[in-house]
Amino acid sequence: MLHYEDSLVEVHRVVVGPMDNNVHVIRCKETGEAVLVDAANEHERLLEMCRELGVRQVVETHGHWDHIQAVPAVRDAGFSVSVSAEDAGMLPSYDLLLEDGAILEVGRLRLETIANPGHTPGSVSFYLHDTPLLFSGDTLFPGGPGNTSFEGGDFDTIIRSIEERLFRRFGPETLVLPGHGADTTIGSESPHLQEWVDRGW
Repeated sequence: MLHYEDSLVEVHRVVVGPMDNNVHVIRCKETGEAVLVDAANEHERLLEMCRELGVRQVVETHGHWDHIQAVPAVRDAGFSVSVSAEDAGMLPSYDLLLEDGAILEVGRLRLETIANPGHTPGSVSFYLHDTPLLFSGDTLFPGGPGNTSFEGGDFDTIIRSIEERLFRRFGPETLVLPGHGADTTIGSESPHLQEWVDRGW
């Protein structure tokens, strides 16, 4: 379950549900406070993680069904759920709206919200300051962008979003932790942007 660790943070990850969603818990080592990224599925398992790891809040990378199945259960258990305004209508319920550039305090950690439209209109990534960690949801994967064939998706938008908001900002060593599958780095993916544009997906 422990997926990444340095002097500041622990990142725990479990894979849940029929779409093999990655659910990450970002935990401040100094204070023990934590946040859960994407209450995707298997709510009993996620609630157990929340209790064990000191989770105080839940944030959603976007509103697709496979990322939100456990939202009602975590809210019923007393955890606030945050999502972007553009995707809020896709959730059965929520508590707070995430704005581009908003900083969430997780103990001593600072988690920045980055608007990354394209997979959905309100998709966001989260960058953990003072670490190499970028949680990309379904915006960026090993080998390319997230699927844009669903309602609200747009290929040109996601390409522009990845290029301008991720590739131009973050160095090659930045570790990308997506909503499904294996991790990658900005350095592994950024040289292939034109290939993705040329193939059209």
